[in-house]
Amino acid sequence: MAALGWLTPRRRSATARSVLAGEASAEAARKTSQELEALDDLVAAASPEEPDEPEFPVFGDDKAAAFFDLDNTVMQGAAIFHFGRGLYKRKFFERQELARFAWQQAWFRLAGVEDPEHMQDARDSALSIVKGHRVAELMSIGEEIYDEYMAERIWPGTRALAQAHLDAGQKVWLVTAAPVETATIIARRLGLTGALGTVAESVDGVYTGKLVGEPLHGPAKAEAVRALASAEGLDLGRCAAYSDSHNDIPMLSLVGHPYAINPDAKLRKHARERDWRLRDYRTGRKAAKVGIPAAAGVGAIAGGTAAAIALHRRRH
Repeated sequence: MAALGWLTPRRRSATARSVLAGEASAEAARKTSQELEALDDLVAAASPEEPDEPEFPVFGDDKAAAFFDLDNTVMQGAAIFHFGRGLYKRKFFERQELARFAWQQAWFRLAGVEDPEHMQDARDSALSIVKGHRVAELMSIGEEIYDEYMAERIWPGTRALAQAHLDAGQKVWLVTAAPVETATIIARRLGLTGALGTVAESVDGVYTGKLVGEPLHGPAKAEAVRALASAEGLDLGRCAAYSDSHNDIPMLSLVGHPYAINPDAKLRKHARERDWRLRDYRTGRKAAKVGIPAAAGVGAIAGGTAAAIALHRRRH
């Protein structure tokens, strides 16, 4: 057994040299720790953490509101084309009138942007078709058309953004070139405050086939938002606006919180240059800068858009 003695440490009192070694080791450990702490402080001073982004929308801010474009922002496709499909189903115009404009909706679906000439043609057609019909009749039909063709085409992500504003106690408005009656139906179905849209002239509750002013498009949207903000006592610097189209840059530039949703190429470029927030629901991608992450992440992309039917002038 004596041969195994070397495996067992011998008990012996600490020498002066071992005490010195232990004290030196402890001192070195303390010094190293202090140096690391100092280095961390220097790094933190050189690269301070960015403060958390303020909560948005701000709860209870009654001077703020949100303005949402409709076509391809809140809803896949153009509302006027979906409305036209419903009118065709109800024999407001004949089958032979479909061919000329059927390609417009297919183009819209592929490009994802508005073409002013196409949209103007469709609006002129719509005015011709509704001329002589009662406003109440078209509103009732519009309710049915929403259920048939529009409800399933609402972008869940954009809907969640709008709900975040509502939950914060803010008003939320649609701003669209679509007829104000159609826009109002959609706003009500989504639980929004209301809608700004193109106003068709009516006399004694009957459409005349003319517009009041011009379509609510481009700069006209910005003017509508400005007028509403003035009437509602809103601070536009605290308001938000959402759109997919470069045509709405005037409206987006008017508010303190502009958002590019499913943006076309021109709006995407403009937004990136100005550090606006981006979100694209068409592919499920998140852009580099996103707004209201918790709310915007709700839901997947809504069901695919079926081919809708464009409007054409009623032939007499």
